[in-house]
Amino acid sequence: MEVARIENVSRVYKTGAVETYALREVNLSIQGGEFTALVGPSGSGKTTLLQLIGCLDQPTSGRVFINGKDVSALNRDQRADMRRGTIGFIFQFFALIPTLTAYENVEMPLLLVGQNAASRRARVMQLLDVVGLADRAHHRPDQMSGGQQQRVAIARALAPNPSLILADEPTANLDTPNGKQVMEIMARLNQETGVTFVFATHDPRVIQYARRVVTLRDGRIVETHEAQLQPFQVEPAIAGA
Repeated sequence: MEVARIENVSRVYKTGAVETYALREVNLSIQGGEFTALVGPSGSGKTTLLQLIGCLDQPTSGRVFINGKDVSALNRDQRADMRRGTIGFIFQFFALIPTLTAYENVEMPLLLVGQNAASRRARVMQLLDVVGLADRAHHRPDQMSGGQQQRVAIARALAPNPSLILADEPTANLDTPNGKQVMEIMARLNQETGVTFVFATHDPRVIQYARRVVTLRDGRIVETHEAQLQPFQVEPAIAGA
């Protein structure tokens, strides 16, 4: 099943009379269950493409479909409604609420969709266990390492059972061991749950995990290829450290 489709999309930013093309007539289809990397140098358009897929921005021209629905012309509130429960986000700088515990950060999207207290607790604790942080449920972000914070962000993204998770440079602020652990968690969740992951990166450590690689340059897709068999074994359980 097709989760996202980009049709002849361009995104132009204007500063006075100056126009800057972030994307130029891009076409892309994302199927359910993909684990896809958008790669390219800084300024290639990968983050802009991720924002359009995530209904955080609108194309200047062309159309964006999410789960078969044209979201190109939706207003801000309609885009927010589309995102809620459908799309999860993982950001480079974690974007956790600093005054909330790990439990409360993961719980937040469930509160927004009106899930009852018992269901929320079961779901939050299940996800914290999945990412190896059940014992950190009552820790705030400043009491956790960067790798632990990103794992909380993964649990939060998964909380409302989205069909699509978008990650923008998910390992950029992590050292190699923590970056590896974050990617293995994402890969395992993709394999076990079938949720679609699309992540933007220029980090070779991250690209090696992708099963499909979409390369952008100067706002255009210049290459798309299916990766070979992944050169790693995803562990069946994640350590709590």
